[in-house]
Amino acid sequence: MAESHLTELSFSSLHLPESLQKGLADASFERCTPIQAQTLPHALAGLDVAGQAQTGTGKTAAFLVAMFARLVREPAPASRTSNAPRALIIAPTRELAVQIHRDADVLGSHTGLSLGLAFGGVDYDKQRRHLEQGVDVLIGTPGRIIDFFKQRVIDLRFVQVLVLDEADRMFDLGFISDIRYILRRLPPPDRRLNLLFSATLSHRVLELAYEHMNDPILVRVEPDKMTVDRVQQVIYYPSMEEKPRLLLALLRQLNPRRSMVFVNTRRTAEELEELLRANGINAEAISGDVPQRKRLRLLRAFHEGSLAVLIGTDVASRGLHIPDVTHVFNYDLPQDPEDYVHRIGRTARAGAEGTAISFGCETYVMSLPDIEAYIGRKIPMMPIPDPLPELAPPQPPEQRRRGRSRKDKRAATQPPPTATSARAQPKDAVEQSAAAASGEPAKRRKRRRRRRRSLGGAGKSETQVPGPGPER
Repeated sequence: MAESHLTELSFSSLHLPESLQKGLADASFERCTPIQAQTLPHALAGLDVAGQAQTGTGKTAAFLVAMFARLVREPAPASRTSNAPRALIIAPTRELAVQIHRDADVLGSHTGLSLGLAFGGVDYDKQRRHLEQGVDVLIGTPGRIIDFFKQRVIDLRFVQVLVLDEADRMFDLGFISDIRYILRRLPPPDRRLNLLFSATLSHRVLELAYEHMNDPILVRVEPDKMTVDRVQQVIYYPSMEEKPRLLLALLRQLNPRRSMVFVNTRRTAEELEELLRANGINAEAISGDVPQRKRLRLLRAFHEGSLAVLIGTDVASRGLHIPDVTHVFNYDLPQDPEDYVHRIGRTARAGAEGTAISFGCETYVMSLPDIEAYIGRKIPMMPIPDPLPELAPPQPPEQRRRGRSRKDKRAATQPPPTATSARAQPKDAVEQSAAAASGEPAKRRKRRRRRRRSLGGAGKSETQVPGPGPER
């Protein structure tokens, strides 16, 4: 891996606790990235930090190192309750929370500090039982944290370190009211270490920082420019009919071991997944509507390399740290120039290089001038290869076909009802089935049942099950 993204500042020169240094050695961290070099000296000195940094620039390690150092050196409050976390890390998405937990598990493995997760979608009771036993570091999403707080599963009065990750995404996803609710339940800002990281330090993010932090130090490392400079970018101009064929041709030609394809809508992601799989490409779609268990399974398969192509909307373009993504395809150009940078930032991570291939179709090409103005350069054009491959049509979902065939087989092999089975059914059910066989109208059957109930059983002679109707 290239090391041009690293600074000369080493972690050993920061005089970290020995247990934390062992975790850094396990992760093979020796020298700091720019965001780490500019934030850690302030955070280790006890100063609040608001940093501008994207995922992939080392910000996760920056706030984890500062957090673990603070918790190891500073004892827990004597009055701390057993279910009170000492550190709280808030992330906008479940995937990012799981990712932070994975990194914290490595870096803090020798500190003796326990970790807990709180996010929606899976394992509610399991998470609750674990948090009730007490954890030192709680990592979660706003909604589930508030849920556990209101049920008194966790106590937020003794938090010594607060981390807000991807603060701008908190606004984009509508979490800012939840964030403020949580922050008002914590100790005062001057009694805790506060670390905030965001892709952009916009006015609304800075307002949040100054409202709930203790005079934070602002750090900017121009992450957008760093990402753009390391990515080889090209653009094709296909028609809408040529787009899927061009993507298939490039995937077959380049054969990337791990690539991401970005689209603008969930429906497009699902259709593209079916099309690529029908043409021999191992692809899966991930979006905000995919169940959490499946999302985690897809990300695990993508991490491990068993899934070659991950198709995602912009929900998946931030907060995912997936190493060694070689190619990013903008199947649909994004309508927001910042989203373009976030998308191509899934490759060229940690100093590596990558390739971003965009399609300028007639539907989304109008976004291109704004994108090129934002990144400060023209994207080179590439000719469409000729000929393009023909597409095999996607097959109907296997589960539906199997479900229909099983249902048909059961209907064909089911024996006719016997007198014994009729006696085992409720009386109303027997009457309904027999009356239906005789051709008696539904309204008349309902009137007859109401009349029988009103008679209180006196009209039992009226309720005898009619025999089958005459053959016609």
